[in-house]
Amino acid sequence: MIRNVLAGAALALTIATSAAAQAPDPTVAHADYANPALWLCRPDLKDNKCKVDLDATSIAASGKLTVEKFAPAKDPKIDCFFVYPTVSMDPGWQSDFVPDHMEFDDIKLQFARFGSVCRTFAPMYRQGTLTGLRVASGGTPPPGPRPAPGFGGYNDVVDAWNYYLAHDNHGRGVVLIGHSQGAGVIARLIAAEVEGKPVQKQFISALILGAPVMVPPGKDIGGSFKTIPLCHAEDQIGCAINYSTFRDANPPPANSRFGHARDGMRAACTNPADLKGGKGQPDGYYLTKGFLNGSGGATQPPWTTPAADIKTPFVKVPGLITTECVSNGEFTYLAMHVNNDIKGARTHELGGEIIRPTGPDWSWGLHLIDVDHSMGDLVRIVGKQAAAYAKKP
Repeated sequence: MIRNVLAGAALALTIATSAAAQAPDPTVAHADYANPALWLCRPDLKDNKCKVDLDATSIAASGKLTVEKFAPAKDPKIDCFFVYPTVSMDPGWQSDFVPDHMEFDDIKLQFARFGSVCRTFAPMYRQGTLTGLRVASGGTPPPGPRPAPGFGGYNDVVDAWNYYLAHDNHGRGVVLIGHSQGAGVIARLIAAEVEGKPVQKQFISALILGAPVMVPPGKDIGGSFKTIPLCHAEDQIGCAINYSTFRDANPPPANSRFGHARDGMRAACTNPADLKGGKGQPDGYYLTKGFLNGSGGATQPPWTTPAADIKTPFVKVPGLITTECVSNGEFTYLAMHVNNDIKGARTHELGGEIIRPTGPDWSWGLHLIDVDHSMGDLVRIVGKQAAAYAKKP
């Protein structure tokens, strides 16, 4: 009898726990971020999508291969909060709360590596989908009306941020990170929920990648943000890193989505490979196979000649590219140059453009690898910022 009662209680607890972990109805106005199903990365998650294989194969100019093993931080003293870019292939204009390999793959590519310097937090949010985004380039419109302004999207992230501050932060310093749609959300979040608020004293930095931050000409503060400057040193805290990448041979066209000057302001640009403002050779981590959200086409140049059988999910090609912030007319952007060595044993090409049926979409630049090409630099910078923050009175 007692055994049956205990078994029944255990079953009830299991069902309740399972129900609590279910993704909420996507039509709710505000989701409860106490629900672990609403987080891709959080330190207490059993299925933490930041705990993945991040080993990389480094390919020297000679073609020599060396495996670099990833080592997560054992007791990081700061936190990183990430908002992912447009990756959802859900059929509507806006995604639901149920993640799939698109969100998982992006976390692995753009965020999990920060686990070597910080605790990682990445909420789900009802983002604008790839399905809806591709309507502009000839895709089939999703059924039904667009979501009402203020529903999901940014407001989901605000809810997740407030839950994190109330239940997980405990006064720790935090870095906010986003790319593309996620970077736009992060920029808005900082302006509305960080600047001028008590939490600003815990703000270490922002990595706002592939979305605009505007500054007055010749200055690094006073546009998108009132008090937060651009970063000019790797141990500077309370600052922002921002850029959008274009190939130096293919600068932003007139219809470019990024880099435009507007309203008397210039687009910001900070080069992670040299925050002081010069040229640098980035420390990149690229997918061994494929590109962000599948938009980079079906083919990829082999990493070596002849093609090596690379087992790790990531590849490094030290010295292959150089990056530099440049201004060209109304545009300011991060220009990437490939240091070709056509006689070398490794690739002298590097993909990264969005590929349409008609060819590369130059208006997006190298948006797909905005994060990849400088991932090692960004992680290193956050590590140095964490050390500087620890010394802060």
